[in-house]
Amino acid sequence: MKKIKVLFCFFCILQLGVAHTQKIKPDDSFTLELGLPNAFVNKPFKTIMQGLVSVSPYYQYTLKKGLSFGMGLHYTYFAVNEFRVPSKVYGGMHTGAVFVKVGHEKFWTERFGTDLGIKTGYAQSIITTDALKAKGVSYNQIESVYVEPVLGLVVASDVNASYRLSIGYAFYGFSYKPSIIGVDSQLGYDPAEFNKNSSFLTVGFAYTHYFNGKKSESGNFDD
Repeated sequence: MKKIKVLFCFFCILQLGVAHTQKIKPDDSFTLELGLPNAFVNKPFKTIMQGLVSVSPYYQYTLKKGLSFGMGLHYTYFAVNEFRVPSKVYGGMHTGAVFVKVGHEKFWTERFGTDLGIKTGYAQSIITTDALKAKGVSYNQIESVYVEPVLGLVVASDVNASYRLSIGYAFYGFSYKPSIIGVDSQLGYDPAEFNKNSSFLTVGFAYTHYFNGKKSESGNFDD
């Protein structure tokens, strides 16, 4: 919660400091998102794995009515919290995904816009720990679906650029169990928890470049 408050305050400061600009009419753009993932729902996943980074670069095209289509890449890294298992385990989970995005993007004022959508794709997770290697297993590999509803609160800094507070809630289509990281014990968790999909909330920032940013009809910028 403290991380979210800090990010929100920074976003408000950014909004006050950006240059005055005319309303953007987005079309094709490139966005780079960087955030902090925090695990939810599946208790073993939430307790044992600690999210360190989430990165998503993607291309998007928005129609005049605001309907948008995009495609891109997704990467997260969760480290094992060695203090949450009986004997310390070192390592983590790398997940890469390709996705398509469908949503709605619009600037409501000269400064502020929203980008609401859902990313859907294919993900592959690689789990490597010293506990697995001690068992003669180099890594565990899991293939799954990837679904993430996302919301961007956008602040324009130029007719061709914007910054945003990015919020997403991702679902990986697999359940998390301690055995994935090489721990044989159930660690006292209710077995029903192991059947819940791994999910996490990501809060971060993003930069968007509009390749053909368009001024409003009353704007003073060149096309």
